[in-house]
Amino acid sequence: MTARRARLRHAVALLLLAAAFQAGPAQAQPQAQAPAKPSNATKDVITWGASADHLGDGVADRGYRLVVHTSVGGGDLRIRLSNAFGDRPVTFDDVYAGVQQTGAALVPGSNRPLTFDGARSVTIPAGAVAYSDPLSGRLPAATNLVVSIHSPDAAGPATGHGMAMQTSYATQGDHTAEEGAAAWTDTTGSWYYLDAVSVRPSAGTGAVVALGDSITDGWASTTDENRRWPDYLARRLQSAHTTVKGVANEGISGNKVLADGAGQSALNRLQRDVLSQPGVRTVFFFEGVNDIKSHSGVTAQDMIAGYREVIARAHAAGKCVVGATVGPFEGWSEWDPAAEAVRQEVNQFIRDSGEFDAVTDFDHILRSPYDHERILPFFDGGDHLHPNDKGMAAMADAVDLKSLDCAK
Repeated sequence: MTARRARLRHAVALLLLAAAFQAGPAQAQPQAQAPAKPSNATKDVITWGASADHLGDGVADRGYRLVVHTSVGGGDLRIRLSNAFGDRPVTFDDVYAGVQQTGAALVPGSNRPLTFDGARSVTIPAGAVAYSDPLSGRLPAATNLVVSIHSPDAAGPATGHGMAMQTSYATQGDHTAEEGAAAWTDTTGSWYYLDAVSVRPSAGTGAVVALGDSITDGWASTTDENRRWPDYLARRLQSAHTTVKGVANEGISGNKVLADGAGQSALNRLQRDVLSQPGVRTVFFFEGVNDIKSHSGVTAQDMIAGYREVIARAHAAGKCVVGATVGPFEGWSEWDPAAEAVRQEVNQFIRDSGEFDAVTDFDHILRSPYDHERILPFFDGGDHLHPNDKGMAAMADAVDLKSLDCAK
């Protein structure tokens, strides 16, 4: 009987969620004359993001049903599709947004078409992005939003996010309008072409963007459970007395501050992945271990120069910057005393320089009290570098929420 009540409550919650997303006139259509990109006047705030990267080759007549978990709730949903790494234009002839019921199935009645400057189809030039028009209705916070896209002509380098830690779905042909799961038989652990979702929340609401590497991206956290440390942070913010409610995760596994490789470097992607996003008040910067452990000759002074450039560019854009210390990683194959010495010097700068607007000491939170160069076994995801779910939660709990609620 208890299980039956739980299923009933879940079904009712999904119906209420769908009703909230469909709020407004029954036949309401997105605004045809919306601007091509967000402006300060629209008060858009990013509710979900994923860093764009090169993701194999595009496939013509391929559809993707992409599951993303939002942070802040609001009305007038918009998405951003990216062809940042394409070498030719790509067309999307059908794009829909709905609410996940389970797997690839959507809550009945929630799947609605998106338009781009009033048209159902959009062609994005190589290296460019496209924003959808606002979709009427309210999307609640912490929703499993599903964006279904289809391209008739995708080819050449595809743009997307490789390590989603989230199951999405794919199919051949255009099944974007269908709410059932029958056609969506293929699964993928990546997000294709979609790199941001924004909403219009209550006045004065802002967002924080986490710029990082695989730890921020969620490696070693549980797939499909939203247990990356920015997810835990988003849940804290929703119940806190703060005007920062939006959280975007702009982590890339293997990413470096200074050099391209696993994605463009933090310096090279800062504008696209962070500063261009709407409603961003604070940049949470947590990178450096990949530069340090690669033994490429990078010194602490090189790293500090990179940090200073991120701070300067974010401040010039009117954003605050919270810096996080680099966590311990002795036991990882690339650790050695020389790399540890660089990490210690870098962390001293982050803690003591006063150049960041605030500091979160992830090193202090994650390290063993008995060996400061090793991650606490209770938080170790198994490779002595990446925290598990418990470690991710501890990191989020360590963030001073007041430090995110600032303005330059």
